[in-house]
Amino acid sequence: MSDNRPFGAYAPSGLVQRILQRTRAVSAGWLGRRMAFVLRRFAIRSLNGAPLDVETFGARMRLYPYNNVCEKRILFTPQFFDPQELAILESRIRDGFTFLDVGANVGGYALFVAARAGARARILAVEPQPEIFDRLTFNISQNPFGTVKAVALAVADKAGELTLFLDERNKGESSVKIVGSSNADAIRVPALPLLDLAQQEGFTRLDAVKLDVEGAEDLILDPFLRDAPESMLPSLFIIEDGREQWQTDLDTLLTAKGYKLILQTRLNLLYERT
Repeated sequence: MSDNRPFGAYAPSGLVQRILQRTRAVSAGWLGRRMAFVLRRFAIRSLNGAPLDVETFGARMRLYPYNNVCEKRILFTPQFFDPQELAILESRIRDGFTFLDVGANVGGYALFVAARAGARARILAVEPQPEIFDRLTFNISQNPFGTVKAVALAVADKAGELTLFLDERNKGESSVKIVGSSNADAIRVPALPLLDLAQQEGFTRLDAVKLDVEGAEDLILDPFLRDAPESMLPSLFIIEDGREQWQTDLDTLLTAKGYKLILQTRLNLLYERT
């Protein structure tokens, strides 16, 4: 569970601090990654369930590297956390940047943008999983940016309430589609379409949108691309690659709206509208 003790109460020390320094410095080759994985596993055992307070991507975060792959990656090897995606996103940031992080997890993307976008940015971090949402809001509150708002809901194709399936082995993989196994826990959460959410929050334009919703990206984008006015179409989409699960040909829909695939990584697809 999340712990609200002041930031710094779980500062790395001793052997764990040395492991963090080592894993954050390893190179991108197979040997470096393998070494980081082994050291990470040893450090996690040494922590005995405690989190760690660290600075990553220019932001303070309290990270729990146990049941959330995202937090493990950000904590031990931030240099391998979507580096190409973040580099492109950073290059598009300008004054007054607006960013929607759908499936924000503990705030990696949202806080990365906040640390670089300045005081006139507007960042909305959307996360439906209650425990992860608590971690997200704690991380936001530890930073002086004042530009990030967290919203506890799911983004879907229609407003109402839907079932969210929770994977206890990796809580970052919560989804409106069954994940992990048939034993996944399920909770009911409020839901809004992407366009409704953006308009309800007072956005008149979107510069970039990140979607990481474990295979439900088509469910969200199909109605958005159909109904959104031209002014609300973002210049950049970062979309988790869930093509094996999608029931809609998102590439065709995005191409019809003037988007071009500019990057495909192991995890994500980046589309830009010129």
